[in-house]
Amino acid sequence: MKLSVYVEVKDRGWEAVAFDLMGAPADLSPEQVSLTAFLGERQVPRYVRSLEPIAGGFHLVTDPIYYNGDFRMEIAGTQTSFSKKDVPLDAVHVKNLDKFEARREGDVIYRLYSPQASGPRPLLLFLHGGGECGYDNVLQMTGTLGALHLAESYPDLYVMAPQAPGNISEMLPDPSVVFKNTFYTASMVPGTGWNREYLAKVCDVIRKMIREGAVDPGKVFVTGLSMGGCGTIRALSIAGDLFAAGAPICPTMMPDTYHILSSLTDTKLWVSTAYVDHTFYRHKYIVDAILALKDAGNKNAHLTLYAPEEFEKYGFSDPSLPVMERFSDNHNAWVLTFHNEHGIMDWLVSQHK
Repeated sequence: MKLSVYVEVKDRGWEAVAFDLMGAPADLSPEQVSLTAFLGERQVPRYVRSLEPIAGGFHLVTDPIYYNGDFRMEIAGTQTSFSKKDVPLDAVHVKNLDKFEARREGDVIYRLYSPQASGPRPLLLFLHGGGECGYDNVLQMTGTLGALHLAESYPDLYVMAPQAPGNISEMLPDPSVVFKNTFYTASMVPGTGWNREYLAKVCDVIRKMIREGAVDPGKVFVTGLSMGGCGTIRALSIAGDLFAAGAPICPTMMPDTYHILSSLTDTKLWVSTAYVDHTFYRHKYIVDAILALKDAGNKNAHLTLYAPEEFEKYGFSDPSLPVMERFSDNHNAWVLTFHNEHGIMDWLVSQHK
């Protein structure tokens, strides 16, 4: 038997909502399918909502499964079981991914949504978080709410979603270090993530699109989350002439990003993050940097610190969660921002150089 999966990108990232099970017994019934979802140490039973025959197998609509976790599917009466590792990437069907063209320019791999409009159009550059680094040109589209949602919200803009090099296992071999890092110990593996050299190449791709007449040079914007928020700050430094404005979301704060952010005295930007998240020092340095910009006379430096009630509205930061899980949930500040809380995204795409 072979399994393929259909996923949709929602607020908590990609969710499996259906499967094609090929080569299954012809008399298969929903009761024969046992399905369990795993997320960390938690496991939850999932159920088949419908089962319909297709050529060579069955199409199963199931309870949603958080695809950044894992699952186990077992077929009663057979020796067959499946988990996430048994589904190759080319057997994962992402809703609306076909609206983005997969491209490569030199070292830069990216996906591009192109609006159905003539003449130069604005462009929104989306920089993913650390968990979506890699070389498959897919994970940056699926791991979190991001480029797919932005293209749906702003269909008249180009949306460019590059993928940063590296992978999470080499960048973060010990995930627990996230909770132990300080401002001074936070760092990135050289050559991975949103490093300055790679970001400069990404910006060169946009400049090429401007020269070709596709992109409006006065309306290029950048946003990113977590490590991508850090990348947004770096991009505003590397190519300050290129961007009309930036919206870093819960950006990683380390000495270089703090000093860059504090120096953007002539830049239009709006930083958003939680009042506190799993990196406890993050909001302290963000607040200090924005205050420094305001003291320097930057009237276009904005800051939003989301309150617990704002997260709860989106199903995050449940007060009954243990404190560390609640603060980890708070890291999902991009969900609020990309749903245009406080009008942040509308502000971003309305700016002009």
